[in-house]
Amino acid sequence: MVEFKLVIGDPKTGKCIQKVTSNKRLVGMKIGEAIKGELVDLNGYEFIITGGSDYCGFPMRKGIIGQRRKILTHEGVGFRGGVEGIRKRRTVCGEAITDKTIQINLKITKHGPAPLVEVKEEKKEETK
Repeated sequence: MVEFKLVIGDPKTGKCIQKVTSNKRLVGMKIGEAIKGELVDLNGYEFIITGGSDYCGFPMRKGIIGQRRKILTHEGVGFRGGVEGIRKRRTVCGEAITDKTIQINLKITKHGPAPLVEVKEEKKEETK
């Protein structure tokens, strides 16, 4: 069974919430696509996929097709700065969510009726 760790960022508060889901409908979606909150049990919310990482920790990068690639880069995702003009070969994974993806980063574009922190606390109380 595919299990994803969702890291949901709230631009209003600057805080992130983590949530685990096993929804297979996320497979095949790409960075930049919009997601309805109903897919991840957060009714009324809307999200945009901003990135993620695979089971080995390699980051997802927009514009990369396929599972994993080694690219020569001088900036952007997967590259920590250094001396100006330096380029390095880095391994990144593709922009599409696959069954090998572990973490998915989301940004809220439309807020639901209840604040995200309260929704998460309600779920905790239900599981106890």
